[in-house]
Amino acid sequence: MKSLKLLLRFAILGGLILLLLVPLLMIRGVISDRTRYRDEAVARVAQSSVGEQRFIGPVRYIPWTREYDARERDEAGVFTVQRRRESGHLVQMPARLRVEGALQPTERRIGLFKVPVYTWQAQLRAEFAPMAYAAAEGRVYGRPYLAIGIADVRGLAGEPVLRVAGSPLRLQNDSGALASTSPGLHAELPPLPETSAGSLPALADVAMELRLAGTRALSIVPIGDNNQVALHSSWPHPAFGGEFLPTERQVDATGFRAQWALSSLATGAQAQLLKGGELDALRVDLIDPVDVYTQADRASKYGLLFVLLTFTGFVLLELIRGLRIHPVQYLLVGLALAIFFLLLLSLSEHIAFWQAYAIAAAACIGLQGFYLAGVLRSRWLALGFSTLLTALYGVLYSLLVSEDNALLMGSLLLFGILAGIMWLTRRLDWYALGSEPR
Repeated sequence: MKSLKLLLRFAILGGLILLLLVPLLMIRGVISDRTRYRDEAVARVAQSSVGEQRFIGPVRYIPWTREYDARERDEAGVFTVQRRRESGHLVQMPARLRVEGALQPTERRIGLFKVPVYTWQAQLRAEFAPMAYAAAEGRVYGRPYLAIGIADVRGLAGEPVLRVAGSPLRLQNDSGALASTSPGLHAELPPLPETSAGSLPALADVAMELRLAGTRALSIVPIGDNNQVALHSSWPHPAFGGEFLPTERQVDATGFRAQWALSSLATGAQAQLLKGGELDALRVDLIDPVDVYTQADRASKYGLLFVLLTFTGFVLLELIRGLRIHPVQYLLVGLALAIFFLLLLSLSEHIAFWQAYAIAAAACIGLQGFYLAGVLRSRWLALGFSTLLTALYGVLYSLLVSEDNALLMGSLLLFGILAGIMWLTRRLDWYALGSEPR
């Protein structure tokens, strides 16, 4: 009978733990909602001003048209000759491409949310080999042009400058044949001397300067045979992504510098452009390493562990010290543990995360210490329990700020707690325990 009563008590505590999952899950839902609102703020910035940028080019095109007679049969079975017209273009990638520039970061605030934005001060150099265009029956070649792909042309600040051999070219809206892959700009080159067949001269010095605004991320497509990309910024927390990582990079508190050296043999961007598919690109994201929503979500995952450890401490006090703690008192302490994560989220939207964590932890530990002084009928026991809670909150913060070692630290924490419980209860006669504490 005594064992059954003890099992019943543990069953009640298990039910309380399951009941506390409801507010913990609701708090995680609030965190998800706030994260979604943050993402919507980023989308509003992109919609109202400019989004993430992707830069392609320059690429040299020669458009062509061809008229021909096609013999076709109509519905009555009569053959007729129809004049048809088709069009296409020849494509040439740069033999050498160098792209460099500075990302000047700022932050744009939408309500409580801050969105990283930037202005890219870009300089570009490209070289093109001679380009032959062969004769084909009925084919007439048009005026060649250079096309540049820019994901969101609203980000262009001022007038971009494109020069060939020192002579400026007039940039126009629309990226021509590149439009199926990316919007952007194009600039016409001198007309062909012969429209049926011939060869275009090499372009040994194509230079471009532009200021391009964007939100959070910049991608550059290495479209040349030989590509050199160099970027630097005062933003101290870049995330390098895309299909290519930098060959050299330096990141510190003052910002970052990164360089890429890529050959067309190492990237499929040229073939992908010809096929019209998704293009390989290198990418830099301006991220916030202390994303309060990510941190709050990670912290909330430990909510159930907090409840389990606290209830375990109460059970040990009941068994070892002979105290009586009512299930309602268990529930109230569990709710105080759960409310910590909501306080942490709401405070971190207004102040630094570590400050929000310290305030929320101090408030919850103080509340529980005050309450437990009455429940346990001992200020010293309440103080000891509050000290253990303080250590627990301190360990949780260490897990949050040390992401790379979080699993190891968490495993050691659980092992240490289990070892401590086993040591305290190693001489406990569980069969002698009654339904009521001594």
